Order: sequence, then structure tokens, then C-alpha cells
Amino acid sequence: MTFQALNGKGQHFLNLLDNKLNVIEPFYAKRGPWLQSFGHSNGLYACASRAIINHAPIGEYRLRFFLREEFKCPCSLYPIESRRHILHDCRRFNCYWNPRRDSLSHFVMFLKANSLVFAFIDNPLLTNVN
Repeated sequence: MTFQALNGKGQHFLNLLDNKLNVIEPFYAKRGPWLQSFGHSNGLYACASRAIINHAPIGEYRLRFFLREEFKCPCSLYPIESRRHILHDCRRFNCYWNPRRDSLSHFVMFLKANSLVFAFIDNPLLTNVN
């Protein structure tokens, strides 16, 4: 219940909309709308979870926790590799993204088209994933 309260999500939580443009409330019981969207793919679910809570191995995360690491985007277009930059502007990833930019179904399509976007790529097991 605490997580479902707006103040329980935290400031970094990515709010997404369903197909009727309603904010999707995080709910996991009986395979709520979040879990259903990711099917049976643990990797997709992990990357989506990292992106949604903004706890992904990107510059914005490194800036908060590892101040001595590099945090600018490798595309050289933005001084901080942020989730917003990755989803909206970064040229390193597939250009596919719905103009609404907040739909859960299109967010899932973006993650499927860019399977390593929020993954820990320094893990040798993940570098060969398609």
C-alpha cells in the first residue's frame, strides 16, 4: 500500500499510461497490468524495472551513487546520460518511440527494440543477448 501512495513512489518513478491514457498504478497481485506487459521475459522485466524506478546503470545513476565515474552520455549530445535523454533524444538507440512517450505498451516496444538499453552491459552474460 505504501508504494501505491504517490509519495511512496519517490521522485524518480516513471509514470506510464495505459491505452486509455490513465496512469497505471503499480500493482503486482494477480499479475497486475505492469507484469502482464512483460510476458515471461525476466530480462525485459529487469530492464523495465530499472528504467521505471530510475535505478539503471546509466550516467544519472552513477552521478547519484558513484561520483568519480563518468556520467555524460556516450552520444556526446547531453552532459548527463539520463533516462529522459535515453527515451527521448539519444541517437545510440533505436529511433522507435511513440510521440506520447508515456504509454506502457510503447515503452515495452522500445525496450524490446533496444534490449540492452537499461542492462548492466559489463556483465558478460548480457553482452550476447539479442
